[in-house]
Amino acid sequence: MFHPTTVEIENRKSMGRGKPKGSILPLYPQLIAALASILLSVPVVTAQGAASPTFRVLHSFTGGKDGSMPYAGLIIDKSGNLYGTAFLGGRGTCPPQNIGCGTVFEMTPSGSGWIFKTLYAFRGGNDGAAPDDTLTFGTNGSLYGTTNQGGNQACPSGCGVVFRLRPPTTACETESCSWSESVLYRFKGGNDGFYPYSNVTFDNAGDLYGTTEQGGSQGPGTVWKLTPSNGAWKETVLYNFPSQGPANPYSGVIFGKDGNLYGTAASGDGAVYQLSRSTGGWTEKTIYTFQGNGDGCESDAGLILGKLDNFIGATAFCGPKGEGTAYSLRPSKGHWTLTTLYGFPGPGLGPYAQLSMDAAGNLYGTTQGLGGAYGSVFKLTHSSSGWKEVVLHTFTGGRDGGTPYSTIVFDPHGNLYGTASIGGAFNDGVVFEITP
Repeated sequence: MFHPTTVEIENRKSMGRGKPKGSILPLYPQLIAALASILLSVPVVTAQGAASPTFRVLHSFTGGKDGSMPYAGLIIDKSGNLYGTAFLGGRGTCPPQNIGCGTVFEMTPSGSGWIFKTLYAFRGGNDGAAPDDTLTFGTNGSLYGTTNQGGNQACPSGCGVVFRLRPPTTACETESCSWSESVLYRFKGGNDGFYPYSNVTFDNAGDLYGTTEQGGSQGPGTVWKLTPSNGAWKETVLYNFPSQGPANPYSGVIFGKDGNLYGTAASGDGAVYQLSRSTGGWTEKTIYTFQGNGDGCESDAGLILGKLDNFIGATAFCGPKGEGTAYSLRPSKGHWTLTTLYGFPGPGLGPYAQLSMDAAGNLYGTTQGLGGAYGSVFKLTHSSSGWKEVVLHTFTGGRDGGTPYSTIVFDPHGNLYGTASIGGAFNDGVVFEITP
């Protein structure tokens, strides 16, 4: 089994591979100029006799005010507008690159094209830096998320924050009319946790839930809750991950139909855990521990609800073909049974982000690049003979982008949207569309 260390992951990122973990910012990618000649629109053959989906770059990040390195996927509103984050760029002098502290952006369809607008640029320090996961819609058009750096300076580069963005109160069509940010919570770097890589999840009462990859009473991370109280937000740590056992969550948590919280932990070979309410707090139960062989390992990706009271997730390594898995986890008579739906063959690594499911039950996601590869967008379809992968696009690392960590979102017409963290016209990542 191969488990990359933080240094190994950082070395990959300097070549456009591997997502950074811990408090170290990634090295800025320098791609060879020859790749810039690759076309922006790339037709992709999926299977003999099948129609070819069309890949299109909607925006190439410049590394300036618009941002750089979009790690997170996108969310889409009822009007078809897309919202996302870029890890770097924008404004501010966040170390070590000093090329900006990250941005939140919106893309609005306009005729046959799209209009890109930076909604907010982080400054580092108190308001946060380096947003790493997807945004979450709140009420009245607001957006919620986390940055894994910035905020309290008790941690190197800051301990991270939970933020809310509100749109302007009057109509605004210019980039200078940015949204207003409120920092709901600044992690202190101790028992409350630090380095939140996760998105946030609402409950019916309006409370927020998420995870930190480090901190807590035992060190390797927490599950937390934020509750609005007298105009502020109060943090409660629901669970402290132990120093021995499943820990270091990079994904957030979701509610199951039973009202319990579920998530994944990445340390060791990875695990899936359940938090259930009990007298005086929450009780954790590890419902599956990956063995690092045919079932997969490196469970960074979060979970989604399936159609059969099951959870569906992914691993980035191991599996029957060595490069990660898609799996289903289902309760049965007080136990949980994992079924490996598909083993990714590479080249490269499996999904780091959670999968997406369409109305027909097909699964979509992205894979990573390694050893000369730059990742892909895939679709998994189920038949009587099992699950079959269709590669919708293979990234080149050039103008079409490369090394996606993105989830996939759909519009009502079945078009797919996501991001790639490198490549594009300026080597700073892209937003892409795939039309069936």
